[in-house]
Amino acid sequence: MSDLRRIIWLASFPKSGNTWVRSFLANYFQPPGKSLDINSLRQFTTSDVRQDFFDQAAGRPYRGKTVEQWMAIRPKALRLIAASKSGHHFVKTHCQVGKIDGVDLILPEVTAAAIYLIRNPFDVAPSYARHMSLEMDAVIDRMTNGLATHANPNGIMEITGRWDDHIRNWTTAPGLPLHVMRYEDMLANPREAYRALFGFLRLPVDKAKLRRTLKATSFRALQKQERESGFHERPPEMEQFFATGRAGGWREALTPGQAARIRAEFLPVLERWYPEMLDQTRDFAGDA
Repeated sequence: MSDLRRIIWLASFPKSGNTWVRSFLANYFQPPGKSLDINSLRQFTTSDVRQDFFDQAAGRPYRGKTVEQWMAIRPKALRLIAASKSGHHFVKTHCQVGKIDGVDLILPEVTAAAIYLIRNPFDVAPSYARHMSLEMDAVIDRMTNGLATHANPNGIMEITGRWDDHIRNWTTAPGLPLHVMRYEDMLANPREAYRALFGFLRLPVDKAKLRRTLKATSFRALQKQERESGFHERPPEMEQFFATGRAGGWREALTPGQAARIRAEFLPVLERWYPEMLDQTRDFAGDA
């Protein structure tokens, strides 16, 4: 049997920059003179919620209602995704690393490596609230719920769980070749962020192509594409997918009480991945 360890996961908790990175990679690896807009990313990357792979795995149009039904099909769907290209390829996921009834959510047998994207939870919350059309307190409830799951209308699911568990489980997965990219670092110094990524992937850096691709996939450029052509991955109730693309917007979006709750819930992981935010969030939260 051929080796199916071909998937390089593009993994993240929702609203942590996954589509932005997918757009960069899709365009960087295009032949000279060719580019992919935000509605053509599927030509380069895929995701673990693709309906066609679940249909093929089920042998019929897949329709599920329970986690058990989804997990009965997911491993075969992941094998089909892995086999869909002859070499290593990028696959988006928002699922946690973990097991359900002894079955891996992220199958080691199809996994070559992972690029894991992190965004601070104070900025994730308002972005996630816009995406889900939820009130802020409701989205914080979701981010702190260890059983949080999203299912599309056909029952294809994403097990996200808590923000901190998601990070902890991916970054401590045994035997997984992993590269972590923080959203805030990609904003502050994108050139260095992607140089480090290419080092992990053991690929040379084409300086001219890197410069062109960063310009073509800047947040402003992606916003322009969405205004002019829409974005088919945007939920129907969501006004704009590429909304702000900045760090620190949480100060205007959260109350002190909400910031205090996020800080208290996720403090150990914040200490590990966002130590520079500990003082500012404590001061903002005050006595809330």
